[in-house]
Formats: sequence, structure tokens, C-alpha cells
Amino acid sequence: MVHYLYNSKGQWIAFRIGKYVYNKKAKWIGWLPWDDVEVVNKKGKYMGTIVKDRFYRYKNKPFRGYPGYPAYPGYPGYPGYPGYAGYSPLPNMAEDLKIEELIER
Repeated sequence: MVHYLYNSKGQWIAFRIGKYVYNKKAKWIGWLPWDDVEVVNKKGKYMGTIVKDRFYRYKNKPFRGYPGYPAYPGYPGYPGYPGYAGYSPLPNMAEDLKIEELIER
């Protein structure tokens, strides 16, 4: 099941399938190692937090330790375009993720 993720402006920026997070081009960018809402990139660095259907980065997030490296999830296929989600105010101490951070280099 695809879980679309948006920024505070309602723009679709990523999607999640299970414990894996992908950018809009279906490239694997991160995962949820602790079975909660915190996403780390493939190197284990904090990337952001999922709040319902939003994907934010919280400032001053404490380091939870190295999560290890998951098995490669494979290609999920293109998820389709989910449309616009509408504006949502940023939570306290949160910021929108930069699109460049969601593009695999």
C-alpha cells in the first residue's frame, strides 16, 4: 500500500511502502528502522519524521544510534500522481525537507 508524503504546502515530495521511503521518481531514499515515524537515509542519518501524510525534519533531533543497513527493497514501480494535499502549518521546531535532499545523487 502506498502512503503519499507531502510538505507543509501540500506538494507531494515522497512516498512510503512498508518501511521504505522513496522520492517522487521511485528511487529509494530512506527507511524507518525503528518501526515508528522517524526516517533515516541509507547511511543511517536522520532524514525526517512522518506526521500523518506530511514529511518534516525536526531541528535538534537526538541521535538514536546507528540503525544498521536494511536489505535493498527493489524497485516499487511508479506510484502515480496523488494530487495536492492542501496547506498544513509546520509543527513547532519543524521545517520542510528540501527537494534536493530527496534526490539521490
